[in-house]
Amino acid sequence: MNVEPRSLARRLFEPASIDSQAPVARVMTYALLFLWTLIVLVPLYWVLITSFKGPGDVDNGPFYLPFVDFAPSLNAWNFMLVENPTLGPYLNSVVVAVSSTLLAVLIGSLAAYALVRIRFQVKLAAIAVFLILLAAVIAAVATFGVKWQVAVSVAVALFGIALFTLVGRTKAAVGNTDIEFWIISNRIMPPIVAVLPIYVMFQQLRLLDTQVALIATYTAVNLPIVVWLTRDFFAGIPLDLEESAEIDGASKFRVFFTIALPLVRSGLVATFLLVLILAWNEYLVALFLSNVEAQTMPVLVSAQNTTRGPQWWNMSVLIVVMIAPVVVISTLLQKHIARGLLAGSVKG
Repeated sequence: MNVEPRSLARRLFEPASIDSQAPVARVMTYALLFLWTLIVLVPLYWVLITSFKGPGDVDNGPFYLPFVDFAPSLNAWNFMLVENPTLGPYLNSVVVAVSSTLLAVLIGSLAAYALVRIRFQVKLAAIAVFLILLAAVIAAVATFGVKWQVAVSVAVALFGIALFTLVGRTKAAVGNTDIEFWIISNRIMPPIVAVLPIYVMFQQLRLLDTQVALIATYTAVNLPIVVWLTRDFFAGIPLDLEESAEIDGASKFRVFFTIALPLVRSGLVATFLLVLILAWNEYLVALFLSNVEAQTMPVLVSAQNTTRGPQWWNMSVLIVVMIAPVVVISTLLQKHIARGLLAGSVKG
């Protein structure tokens, strides 16, 4: 059987087989990948070489190649890490980011698992009573000077009474889907809307400029992301595995920690890294809630820019120090991240 030779246009624009690309498509693909690589790497390269420049090299540049365009110097590194040590803010960032991420992943994964495996029916009356009592507590503390311990104790007692009287007679309720939407809607709200009330709350609790305030806030802010991501991971676990363990006498908590969590390990790693990056780079909340003792790296970078002007060489040192841990962690966990991003995407 004679096969008619393909024309030049067909050889260029049509693939030779189903598992290959046409030459023109291959060239365009690699060109776009190369362009995207430049877009991603050039800013990182520029920050790195700027950290080895002095004021004259930055002002009289641009210079691109060390030892060719300019003589690299460690003056900025010496000034930022030795003469003006940043160990305190760096340790604050590490403690706050890691602690808040661990708490958010733990609490969020528990909530996501419960939303997947347990059917909830929360009475609307209970929600209304809770909101009314919460507003009453705020008014009593802020307006009438009642101690918050007393106001909270009275509110809890009244809420318990309402649960056994008024709430029990109502039928209107919200289910799992409503709860999931409400959780993710908290992330939709702009942070600037909530940061002032949060500031006042921690001011009254005398927790401003402490790691505790930042950890609690970061945990609450990132919790919706954890719930929204991990619910799909848990939904992909075969229910038969958990039912078999429960038949053998395992509790819900044991099933969660010994069966569910190991099966979604890659998804949790990807979620952990995403939340860690969000907490590591967070600026607005840290600016309001920290001053000196709990200052984090993003606030320190901003302070360097505002107090002394844009000294790019010093700021580049701080930026490199901030980027390095995330790059190292991402490289070490690359296998789990790629697997976790795909987990839960295919169902059925």
